[in-house]
Order: sequence, then C-alpha cells, then structure tokens
Amino acid sequence: MDHTEDSFRAFELAGWEDPEVVSQYQEHLSHVTKQSVEALLDEARTASGQRVLDVASGSGHIAAAAVRRGADAVGIDFSLAQVELARKLYPAVRYEQADAQALPFEDASFDVVVNGFGMCHLSDPDAALSEAFRVLRPRGRIAFTVWDTPERAVGFGAVYAAIRAYGSMEVDIPAGPNFFLFSDPGECRSALQKAGFVSPTCRHVHQVWRFSTPDQLFDALAQGTVRAAATLRAQTPKARDEIRAVLRGTVAAYMRGSGFEVPMPAVLAAAVKP
Repeated sequence: MDHTEDSFRAFELAGWEDPEVVSQYQEHLSHVTKQSVEALLDEARTASGQRVLDVASGSGHIAAAAVRRGADAVGIDFSLAQVELARKLYPAVRYEQADAQALPFEDASFDVVVNGFGMCHLSDPDAALSEAFRVLRPRGRIAFTVWDTPERAVGFGAVYAAIRAYGSMEVDIPAGPNFFLFSDPGECRSALQKAGFVSPTCRHVHQVWRFSTPDQLFDALAQGTVRAAATLRAQTPKARDEIRAVLRGTVAAYMRGSGFEVPMPAVLAAAVKP
C-alpha cells in the first residue's frame, strides 16, 4: 500500500469509527442498501450449508440474510464501530473486525464471498478482489454491489453536481479511488478477470431512497457518510446553503404520494473462481 492509499484508508477508517456516523448511516442509508441484499445473495447462489464471507459488512444485514438461508456466514469490517452495531442488531451471527485487503482466513476456505457497497470505501479494491479469490474454494462465487452512475443514483449524483456548481470539489481530504469506478460494468468485469475470476456478469438492481421531507437528503449525506460529508463540510456556508437548496429541489421532483422516492439503483457484479 503506497502513502496515498494509506492516507485514504486512515481517513475512511477514522470516519467509520465514529459511532454517530455509523448510527446515521444505519438510519438514513441502510434501508436503501438492504433493497439489493437478496439479489446479491441470489447472484452468489448462496444456499444452505455454504460457508459465506460478507466483506465490508457494515451493519451486518447481508451476513444475517445469508444465515437465514441456512449458510454458515461471517461478516467482517475494518470499523469496530460497525462490527459492534452488527453484533447488536444480529447477536446470533458472527462478526469480526478485519481488513478486506488482508483477510485473516486460510486459502480456499469459503464457498461464497459477497460485498455490499463496500468497494467504493477501499483504498485498493484490486487487493480486496485478490484476497476474495484467495479465500474462495474452486468454483466458489463472488458477488458485489456498488452504486450506479451518478446520473442514475440520483441522491449521490445530485450532491456532487451541486458541489461542482456552487462550491468546489478541490477539498483537503486524501485522494481515493473514483467513488463511481465500478458503476461501469466494463470496469467490474475487467477487475474481476484481473483478479483471476471467470464468467463475470453485471446487471442493474432497482432501489429507491425514501424521504418524508425534501431536506432529508442533505442531512443524510452530511451526517451518515464519510467522503461526501467531508466534502460538504469543506464548503463555505453560502455554498452549503445553495447545495442544500438544490438537493431540496431534487428530492421534491420525486414526490410519490405523501413522501419522496429518489432513484438509487445498484450495479451488481458476480464471477466464479475457476
């Protein structure tokens, strides 16, 4: 890991070790990410009796869903705050603090590796894919979800567009991989093949971010994320007010009944270890 990667990892870890950030993510974003859990496990062909590793498990929803299918699942996350929340939410499931890029497991020890929206938080996603390949048994499957492009995942796309229009993306935070790198199915397939996987596939999964008021999008991003929140904090007060106003209008355009449903689709990639 070079200095840039190390700095970005430390930045991400410090953010996700904040119990308030973890709590706000669980409150504001987990109800979006949970919408693709079953599709992720289906793509990985998760079944009873399999040994499943949930990488970057966050609040632990995927590992818990795998256990409900009869799998022997363990969830790992580099954030102890996330691990503690997962253990609280799902006390019957095993969760451990560990690094996706240096997994503490033996070679060929899992049938399935899954990763739900964790790839964009890794300083070296290629290393994480290589580690997943190492711990999978032959014919084992990997599957991961990421956010779709900013044009499609409107909640994230709108905030970065507003920052570029009224503020600045040139802020003093460590540089990390492109947040939307794996929104491109071609990048997913290429990275999986580079790690040694075969038969890569990619598809889109419909998800929506539900709000009761138009101001909730700005608040969710400012309180329940790390990279986006740091970028918002770095803006001037005037710019933040303008960004909030733009996001309020974005959410208002997606009124459905008495609430709002903002598109937040996922890209779901999968492949096989030969």
